[in-house]
Amino acid sequence: MIYKVGIITASDKGYAGTRKDLSGPAIEEVLSHFKGFQVQKYVMLPDEKDMLSNMMRQMADEDQLDLILTTGGTGFSKRDVTPEATLEVIQRRTPGVPEAMRSISFQITPRAMLSRAEAGIRGNTLIANMPGSPKSIKEILEYILPSIEHGLDILKGNTAECARP
Repeated sequence: MIYKVGIITASDKGYAGTRKDLSGPAIEEVLSHFKGFQVQKYVMLPDEKDMLSNMMRQMADEDQLDLILTTGGTGFSKRDVTPEATLEVIQRRTPGVPEAMRSISFQITPRAMLSRAEAGIRGNTLIANMPGSPKSIKEILEYILPSIEHGLDILKGNTAECARP
């Protein structure tokens, strides 16, 4: 099964063209090593809650993507609003996803506690907030993608079996 992925980079400077986006391409690079994921859409937006939430809705409802990965906007800055945009859009939270992301990051840096990342389900789409650091993206995605793929299998009705033999 191939899962269609959308990437949203939240960055005022990236959107304005004053900083090159390295995080979105980092997500694409990691996904290229996993056969079950194919990037269908990539957008760069400013740190504006309404723009972010509207794009998440479009990707989930109209584009019918299976997985939306956001990058950036999960910190403590007043402009960091990606988690709030995500909570506005999702219908069911999936707290284990950001818990796992922070858990693997804690093994590398205590600053993992500063992540406000969220994740949840809208319809048949999983949305997860990734950090804005390409290094962190690689560490986290390589850890969570096998479980994410299994979760998407269940969400899409491709398997109902969660127990391992």
